[in-house]
Amino acid sequence: MDNPNLLSPSVLAFVGDAVYGLYVRTYLAEVNRPSGELHKLSVKMVNASAQAQGFGFIEPHLTEKEISVFKRGRNFHTGNTPKNSTGGEYHTATGLETLFGFLYLSHQNERAKELFDIIWQGIMDTL
Repeated sequence: MDNPNLLSPSVLAFVGDAVYGLYVRTYLAEVNRPSGELHKLSVKMVNASAQAQGFGFIEPHLTEKEISVFKRGRNFHTGNTPKNSTGGEYHTATGLETLFGFLYLSHQNERAKELFDIIWQGIMDTL
């Protein structure tokens, strides 16, 4: 992608959802448990409520540009209604996915991993 700044937040979130899910599955693979158990853990970590919590872990570490990208996604009006989360959690999760999509498409994979490491540590500390 030449310039991910030109993509809509919905496209960035679409990509970011896959990127975030892949990080979760990759990190869970190191747990080395049966696949059914890994799937259940992954579902618990890749949902609006958990992603909103994840954003809370990284928010103090974000650059101005990253906050701007997050806000573009958070403020984007989707037509979806959250099932098991609040509207605020859903919008925060969309912002987080937008950020991960932006980082991936702008080839900032080390930064994305650095931010996910913070989220992962925060999740592990709450278990």
